[in-house]
Amino acid sequence: MRSILRRQHGKALTVSIAAAVSLAGLGLAPAASSAATRHAAGPKASSSRYGGVLYMLGSGDVDYMDPNISYYTVGYEALHMISRNLLNYPAIPGKTTEVVPDLASAMPKVSDNGLVYTLTIRQGADWNTTPPRQVTGADARLGLERTCNPQQPFGGVTDFEGIISGMTSFCSAFLKVKPSLASIKSFLSTHSISGVTTSGDTISYKLVHKTSYFDDLLALDAFNPAPVEDLDYLPASAALAQHTISDGPYEIQSYNPARSIVFVRNPAWKASTDPISKAYVAEIKVDETVSATSVQQQLQTNSPTADLAWGDTPVPPAQLPALLASHNQQLVMGSTYGLDPYLLFNQVSPNDNKAMSQLKVRQALSEAIDRSELIKDAGGPQANPALTQLLAPTAIGYSSFNDYPFDPSRAKSVLAPMHLKLKLLYQADNPTQVKFFQTIQFELSNVGVSLSGVGVPQADIYAKYYEVPALAHNGTWDLGLAQWFPDWYGVNDSDSYLQPTYDGDAFPPAGSDFGFENDPKVNAWINQAIVAPTTAAAAALWSKVDHQLMADAAAYPIDDPAFATYSATQVHNAVFVPQIQAIDPTNVWLSPNDRQNT
Repeated sequence: MRSILRRQHGKALTVSIAAAVSLAGLGLAPAASSAATRHAAGPKASSSRYGGVLYMLGSGDVDYMDPNISYYTVGYEALHMISRNLLNYPAIPGKTTEVVPDLASAMPKVSDNGLVYTLTIRQGADWNTTPPRQVTGADARLGLERTCNPQQPFGGVTDFEGIISGMTSFCSAFLKVKPSLASIKSFLSTHSISGVTTSGDTISYKLVHKTSYFDDLLALDAFNPAPVEDLDYLPASAALAQHTISDGPYEIQSYNPARSIVFVRNPAWKASTDPISKAYVAEIKVDETVSATSVQQQLQTNSPTADLAWGDTPVPPAQLPALLASHNQQLVMGSTYGLDPYLLFNQVSPNDNKAMSQLKVRQALSEAIDRSELIKDAGGPQANPALTQLLAPTAIGYSSFNDYPFDPSRAKSVLAPMHLKLKLLYQADNPTQVKFFQTIQFELSNVGVSLSGVGVPQADIYAKYYEVPALAHNGTWDLGLAQWFPDWYGVNDSDSYLQPTYDGDAFPPAGSDFGFENDPKVNAWINQAIVAPTTAAAAALWSKVDHQLMADAAAYPIDDPAFATYSATQVHNAVFVPQIQAIDPTNVWLSPNDRQNT
């Protein structure tokens, strides 16, 4: 943890035209305002019930059980249970992309010059310490300061580092510190970001320049408060994952990485202080060892221990057309406003005499792949409309163009004489990505390229591969399947698509330019777009960036998919929230006669 009509503190979005038409043609409502909800005409809120165990099944784990560091949708989903945002996205149909107060008692107060944003933490919002302790402005400052630690920085820190006064110099100094517990704790205890000030339950951010979307940035988990106890553990560490402190509606009872998580209600949490999460169910049990096929089978047959899919476990593509055609009411099609997946080109790979650094090679690879075949692998164009550029249709600056129509003959004339042997990194436990690898492998074989697979678990692909630049530089992978969803949903959100992923200052681990794209023209236009005085000016610049990146063959986009997920019949209020790319578990409730209710 993605055109924009700004409301007072949010935005109105329309889904991509292709997606809306295809869903409407199937008798399904488009996922307006980035959400889809089952039981739209079912039980009203007054019918909701508290209690019961919610069983979630899937095959993906968090990247890091650390709110200020996690940069993966499965991490966002898990941490949504235990860590509250200053501002957040509500699980309310039609409003799931509108940022509203969460821990903050109101939207930020903005100074007359537009450079200082001040928030106040709600009274009664407590950490589950012994005894419970009020969350403070100082906690929020600590959370933000942890994002650029030298052990494992937050992958999206470039979204805001240059916007908050003093943060660039703070992070530059922090990243030079020895990545040890003692050194990190000492630095955080003796240094602070000059532009972030606190007093009791208030926190203020001084900006370098006016930023129209700063409200939206404040909804990032990176800005979540962190308790001082986190200083006793390395950021993103396994030890911290076993000693989490919660200010959310749930706390972690047990966490067995890549196997299971058990959440129980947080006794320090007060419903009166939380406008985002209702915490209807008493307990949430997550099984992370179940394949997508088995998840779907158990949900559709009302298994006694299956309620919702967990994490990045969509409905298997082979089963999606039949569910759509039958207008299955348990199916939820959530708009993602992203790319899932898209194909990365590793421009720093040393393999085959640095073949991936050559523009003609990347362009030929783009022409060798039949996008329509990949879309069939994903379940068909009804839920996976084609995307031939890097901006999704809802982003400012989007225009439809296709620089690389399928042309295997032309691709072969470039690639066959080179006798390339390339490696593709993908999620081995993601059925769609497995099919994509097989299809790409076959199509590249037709143009003289030998492609082998580097299949890894979903939970590892970012934390242990893409965010480890040495593996790109040593040629562990040449091509890779990755996912990208915008970090926020506000004015100038094209920044969230293109700056963290293609700016030459956004190389991993502190950024997400995993393919190491570095075009001076792109970098300059990005910098101009971020501070553009009007939306029209920003849109024109982002369009130039999008066109240039495709001319550079920086990556190969595939589709702008809806996320197909499924809930069992006993689950109500199944609202898809794009920020976590899932149905929000903290707001579902279970039927009164269900075997799980207590």
